[in-house]
Amino acid sequence: MKVTVYPEPTNDETEIFSSTISSGINFDKFDHIAVKVSGENPPRPIESFKTANLRKYVLDNVLKAGYRKPTPIQKNAIPIIMSGRDLMGCAQTGSGKTAAFLVPIINMLLQDPKDLISENGCAQPQVIIVSPTRELTLQIFNEARKFSYGSVLKVAVAYGGTAVRHQGDNIARGCHILVATPGRLHDFVERNRVSFGSVRFVVLDEADRMLDMGFMPSIEKMMLHPTMVETTKRQTLMFSATFPEDIQHLAGRFLNNYLFVAVGIVGGASTDVEQIFIEVTKYEKRNSLKQLIEENDGKRILVFVETKRNADFIAAMLSEQQLLTSSIHGDRMQREREEALQNFKSGKHCILVATAVAARGLDIKNVDIVVNYDLPKSIDEYVHRIGRTGRVGNRGKAVSFYDSDQDLALVADLSKILRQADQSVPDFLKGGGTATFKGNKYGGSDVRNFNNANTAVVDQGQEPEEEW
Repeated sequence: MKVTVYPEPTNDETEIFSSTISSGINFDKFDHIAVKVSGENPPRPIESFKTANLRKYVLDNVLKAGYRKPTPIQKNAIPIIMSGRDLMGCAQTGSGKTAAFLVPIINMLLQDPKDLISENGCAQPQVIIVSPTRELTLQIFNEARKFSYGSVLKVAVAYGGTAVRHQGDNIARGCHILVATPGRLHDFVERNRVSFGSVRFVVLDEADRMLDMGFMPSIEKMMLHPTMVETTKRQTLMFSATFPEDIQHLAGRFLNNYLFVAVGIVGGASTDVEQIFIEVTKYEKRNSLKQLIEENDGKRILVFVETKRNADFIAAMLSEQQLLTSSIHGDRMQREREEALQNFKSGKHCILVATAVAARGLDIKNVDIVVNYDLPKSIDEYVHRIGRTGRVGNRGKAVSFYDSDQDLALVADLSKILRQADQSVPDFLKGGGTATFKGNKYGGSDVRNFNNANTAVVDQGQEPEEEW
C-alpha cells in the first residue's frame, strides 16, 4: 500500500489564523437560544472571552482568530471545564463546539503546566482528542495549533492513510495534545508509541457517532486501557449535536459527576438555513443538479450523495461541463481527500461532491448551498449535512432532491424539522405518518434524574416554541 508523508503544517501566522468562519448577520440570535444546564453545582456562564480568566496567550489567540463573542456552548462549557468538571455538551452543528473545549483545555495546560513525558520512544500526551473522521481530526489539530500559537504547547495528530512512521516520530518527540482517529490511535498504543499514563483530558468529538456500535469497541479499549488514568483523576468531555438516551447511558460509564449542557436548536435546523425540497425521480436528478448549478453560477456548492461510486460519477459529469469539481469519499487516498477539501475551501473549485465522510463537524467557510442529491437514511444525518451551511449566524441554503420511491420513510421527520424551523412544508411531505426522531428542542435531554437538594437544572434564554 502506498503511504504518503505530508509537509509539516505551516508556521505562518496569517495562514494559521485565516480559516476562522466569521460570525454572520444573525449571530445576535444566539443570545436568545435556550440553554439548559443540569448536574451538581454548575458554574455561572461567562459573558465574554475577556472576562473568562484566560491567560494572555490564549485570549490574544482567541481574538486574533476573530472570535469576539462566545456562543452559548462556549459561554457554558468554558467555565465548566476550567472548574475541573466532566461535561456532556449537546449543541447544534456550527455553534462553536471545537473552541468550547480547546480554549479552556489549552488555558489549563498553561495555567498548571506539567512535565512532558516521552520515554523510550513512547509519548504520554496530556490531552487525547478523538474524532470519527480524518478530515475532522485534521481540522481540530489545526484549531488546537491556532489557540496554542506562540506557547510552549506541542500539538500532534494521528490518522490513517498517511505514513505511520512519520506520524509516530512526531508524537514520540513528545506532545501535550494528541488529536487522533480511533484506529490510528490504537495502532500507536499497540506499538508502544503512545501511553495514556499522563492524560489529564479525554475529549470525544461527535460523541454520538463515536459511541455507536461501529466505534464503541475502540472507545472502550481506550477508556479501559491499563495505562489510562482513572476517571476521577482526569476530565472527560463529550460533545455532539445530538445525544440520544442510549448514547447517554453508554457515555455515562466513562464520566464522573458530569454536567450536561443542552443548547437549543441553532445552525442546521434553524431559520438561518433555508430548506428547499424538489420532488424528482432518480432519473431526473442529474438534470436538476445541472440546472441548480447553472442558476447559482459562482456559488460554493456542497453536494451529498450516498455512494462512493456516485460521488466520482457526479464529479466527473460536472467536470465535463467545465465546472471545477472535486469529490471526497472513503475510498480515495488521503492525499486526494485533503486536496479535494483544500481546493473547495480555498475557492479553487466551487463544487465538492461528497459522501457522509464530510458531513460531520467540518467547518468550511462560505458554503452557499448544500445539496442532498441523495437524501440520507437517517434524519440525524440530514441535520448534520445541512449544518455545513448557515454556520455561526450566517445565512445558508439547503436543497434536497426528494424521490418518493427512495425517501418515503423520511417524510414525517422532514416535515417536523421544517415546521420546527418555521418553514413551509411542501404537499408531498405532508401526511407521512409518525415522526421517529427522538431528539427534543435541544437535540438531547439529560437522562439522569435530579430530585435531590445537591443538583440543579438551570434554564437560560428563551425556549423554542415546539419540541422535536
